[in-house]
Amino acid sequence: MEQTIYWKMNRLEHEHWWFVSRRNIIETVLRTKVQSLGPHSQILDAGCGTGGNLDLLSSLGCDVTGLEMEPEAAEIARSKSGKAVYIGSLPDEIPFSDESFDLIVLLDVLEHIEDDMGALSSLAAKLKSGGHLLITVPAFSFLWSSHDESHHHKRRYRLNQLDRKMRHCNLHPKYASYFNTWLFPMIALVRLLHKKLRFLHKTDDLSMPSPFLNHLLMSVMSSERHILKHGKLPFGVSIMAIGQKL
Repeated sequence: MEQTIYWKMNRLEHEHWWFVSRRNIIETVLRTKVQSLGPHSQILDAGCGTGGNLDLLSSLGCDVTGLEMEPEAAEIARSKSGKAVYIGSLPDEIPFSDESFDLIVLLDVLEHIEDDMGALSSLAAKLKSGGHLLITVPAFSFLWSSHDESHHHKRRYRLNQLDRKMRHCNLHPKYASYFNTWLFPMIALVRLLHKKLRFLHKTDDLSMPSPFLNHLLMSVMSSERHILKHGKLPFGVSIMAIGQKL
């Protein structure tokens, strides 16, 4: 991604409705679906950006490490979290031994990587036997927008596509669901209108809405965690999947 996007993320990721809601959903899913984590578990946040999720992962009582390809973002993550954040990239520059981690999270990173299968295989190798990889990615190619272009995305996914790729990379799909479902009709309509009516003003996904709207959107999206705790959602703007190395 462009460096300016990292700076925007650093400013917004603790308050913006999307970042906060995603963390709420990730925490709920991890606590309910990956119950093998303990105080001595090793977690890697691969592509940790400016470190907005490191505190969440640390709250699970585990030893957390970050991996980031952009040195400035890595430095921000270190200073903000106090965690070790290493420089590296996927799929080939991962400075850790095989079978090092109990959990690896890959949060909206895979869509940036040309060789996504290579990235999944490389991360699977870094998992201990029985370890888990949690992935979030954007869903549905028809939602492709200027947001995808500015963030240098290579693709958006469908659930069955991600399932096949995980299986091919020695990751048994343990849980998978769409999310950001309640807001899907509104987001889909806006993005489709922008494609049809190109003169429309393009809003910045990384801008902060008014406090009222930010709180409303956060409440709506975060409420999905109560369903994801027990089940799945049939469609959404994003996908979450957990694969286990057997």
